[in-house]
Amino acid sequence: MVWQVIVILPINSNETKKLLSHMYNEVSKELFGFGTTLLKVTVEQNVITFQAKHRRAPRSEALEGEVPSLKQEVDFHMSLLYKKKLKQKLETQTNWDIEAVLRDYDSATQLAFTNIVLKEKII
Repeated sequence: MVWQVIVILPINSNETKKLLSHMYNEVSKELFGFGTTLLKVTVEQNVITFQAKHRRAPRSEALEGEVPSLKQEVDFHMSLLYKKKLKQKLETQTNWDIEAVLRDYDSATQLAFTNIVLKEKII
């Protein structure tokens, strides 16, 4: 599904936040097969923050029990891939100029915080 954020909408509007949530969950479904259990989007100046709680994949639990170091490495690379895919989706579906995508994921709690830093504040 393709979402287009209409430039007329203020970036901090509920409708824009809803579209951003859909885009975030689409990336999650594409990479993991399912969306988040909790997702909150906030906008402050030129930073969009996604606060998410992800579902634990059964194979992830199995890997953690058998080879914890490999599980950590997989989590790290999946987080990098998540950032790349989310940035691509945002750039193709909005007219925003993205400066950086920053993401921190805690595998113990399944919490992830993703910050999208825009080059300019969007009204």
